[in-house]
Amino acid sequence: MYLFLLLIAVLVPQVVTSRYILQILIICYIFAVATSSLNLLLGYTGQVSLAHAGFFAIGAYGVAIMTTRSGLNFWWALLLAAAVSALVGFLVGIPMLRTRGSYFAIASLCFGVIVGIVAGSWSSFTGGYLGILGVPLPPPLNLPGMGALGFQSKAAQYYLALALLLLTLFVMHRLVNSPLGLSFMAVRNNELLAGAVGINTFAVKLLSFTVASFFAGLAGGLYASFMRTVSPEVASIHLMFNWVVYLLLGGAGTLAGPVVGTLAITALTEVTQSFKDYSLLVFGALLVVAMIYCPRGLVGAWEAMQRRLGTPLKRFRQVGVRDAKG
Repeated sequence: MYLFLLLIAVLVPQVVTSRYILQILIICYIFAVATSSLNLLLGYTGQVSLAHAGFFAIGAYGVAIMTTRSGLNFWWALLLAAAVSALVGFLVGIPMLRTRGSYFAIASLCFGVIVGIVAGSWSSFTGGYLGILGVPLPPPLNLPGMGALGFQSKAAQYYLALALLLLTLFVMHRLVNSPLGLSFMAVRNNELLAGAVGINTFAVKLLSFTVASFFAGLAGGLYASFMRTVSPEVASIHLMFNWVVYLLLGGAGTLAGPVVGTLAITALTEVTQSFKDYSLLVFGALLVVAMIYCPRGLVGAWEAMQRRLGTPLKRFRQVGVRDAKG
């Protein structure tokens, strides 16, 4: 099934010619990367972090500043910006992760707000509320046997965003299915019990926070390049809560949840635009209904349905085997 969905994603630019739709999908994939990194914290480690937009903004401003003012190559700027985001995440995570529950959520939210304020006020460095204009697109990438791959067209940008999303999902899959991933989930399920069996819960939470910050910065850097501009809006609370909704609707604690939630809500938003003045009302009502009937998200509901259908089928097969032996 996943290979079929991947095939559809790869063929989209060959079928869809609308630049508008491709642009929406590009932003969806970038936001899905940011939501996937948030999922590592909230879904797998159980830490309700509201600082993700701040790390997204650090990555975006890092790429914008290093490429427009220092003349650094985009690919190096992207990696350095993500590394800076991870370093900041590590440093601020040390005091923030000493708190728990709602105190941690409030502390992380304050960090995101501070990043937005700094981005808007430090005009000599960040361009203030006007932001930084003219961020260059990714330069051609030389691959052995394939020559130079340019990213001037929307189709090429689409494939780059898709590649980043697939890389993120691959890393998350390997991470959460490793012994370290089991430590993440142990902290999520019962932090006190995890500490009692010898898991260094603070180190586990700090590592999860740092890795999530890295991928948030990576998404922010690519976003700045594709949008060609960056402003304090990239650190807004509105963007942060959008990712939380994407994650909850798609399914926290599942690898596909962030992608499904991002695409579903974006599609729902586009559809409800036809209702004009009532679009937000219709969108809100549909979202409430979805959350009521799918409390574990769309992916969680799909997995539950598969289990319900699989159990009778398994019993039917067992009965058939017994009848054949009899």
